[in-house]
Amino acid sequence: MLGVHFAITADQERLLLSADDRGEAEVGEILEDIEETWNEDGLSVSSDKAWDAIHRCLGDGSLDPDGGEYPLSHAVLGGRHLHDQYYVVHVTAAEVRDVAEALHLVEKTWLRHRFDDIDDADYRGSQDDRDFEYTWENFLDIRKFYERAAKAGRAVIFTAT
Repeated sequence: MLGVHFAITADQERLLLSADDRGEAEVGEILEDIEETWNEDGLSVSSDKAWDAIHRCLGDGSLDPDGGEYPLSHAVLGGRHLHDQYYVVHVTAAEVRDVAEALHLVEKTWLRHRFDDIDDADYRGSQDDRDFEYTWENFLDIRKFYERAAKAGRAVIFTAT
């Protein structure tokens, strides 16, 4: 599954949250529209497959959306889940500010230690130096993205399909 974060507008956020009350099909349609019409440079970021390792490192080592401590746990899978078939995770603008501040404090050696501690048979990465560097580079992109989203006062949607 490939992961993408979008810093959505207040209108897009309202549409997604109201669609969540009506069901997954509505959420899927709105998300598809957001993805197809996206044209805001810097307010989206792809983490390819690295989102898996990043969430594990920032959480409790698993893909449990509730695993780990806020706000780091909300950088990828923590937040309000809007779909049961695939990941569509909403993080409010206030939470985005908290996540951005927390990500700013993460150092490479800390993340490497967390990466090396992943002990989950479901993790499909090679968990070697190359895999870590791939994870670190994508982490840096996500950190910069959250800084931009926080400055813009935007909520974030993470998707992985």
